[in-house]
Amino acid sequence: MSCQPIPNKIRLGVNVDHVATLRQARYREMLNHPNAEPCPIQAAREAESAGASGITAHLRSDRRHMQDADLFALRKAVRTKLNLEMGLTEEILQFALTLLPDDVCIVPENRNEVTTEGGLDCIASQSLLRAAIPQLRKAGIHVSLFIDPIPDQIRAAADLGAEFIELHTGCYANATDPNEKSAELQRLYEAAKLAQNYGLRINAGHGLNYQNVAPICKIPGIEELNIGHSIVSRAIFIGMADAVRQMLDIIHSAS
Repeated sequence: MSCQPIPNKIRLGVNVDHVATLRQARYREMLNHPNAEPCPIQAAREAESAGASGITAHLRSDRRHMQDADLFALRKAVRTKLNLEMGLTEEILQFALTLLPDDVCIVPENRNEVTTEGGLDCIASQSLLRAAIPQLRKAGIHVSLFIDPIPDQIRAAADLGAEFIELHTGCYANATDPNEKSAELQRLYEAAKLAQNYGLRINAGHGLNYQNVAPICKIPGIEELNIGHSIVSRAIFIGMADAVRQMLDIIHSAS
């Protein structure tokens, strides 16, 4: 699959984890039951039919939402590209090398967190990353590192041989004070500029929604946004396809 950037068009990757979260709330011990719903594979198909450029899913070590079988089913069903978010453990690394997703985004993982709380510390994890990244790239998988907009982390990502970084937009998304929000947005602008100087390609995500995504779309160099919770939440009321279309309308209008 080509990994060439598409000028002036930001792609949308739809994260379907929280479709599985809803299923697990009732059917955690009955995944093979005919009543087990909602189905993340159906959600992925609807997202693609509405214009999503990729499907993202995070296989956590504790299997709190997506299950191994879900990822193998997605690998067969996805017609755009499959992006696997993964913690840096040997078990999940070997799973990725078996699954062979199109992309991998390496993220930090803490069993006690509700969701990913921050970016990967590439400096502290460099020995593990130096071992994992070449294996993934040799298998033909494009590698991204999910990092905070911090210059040292960007430089470390480039040194480690990642093709992409995914800028963690959580601090921007969670800021309620306008001055703080503006400052976080500026950090993202500066981080994207530095990443481009180091030859890195740039995605972004975390906490983005229909109200805050437009300013992120104006950051030069961003190729793809990965958004899940907000789209799945809106899909409860209007359906997955329309929720994806509405997000795409905002992204394309802003970029």
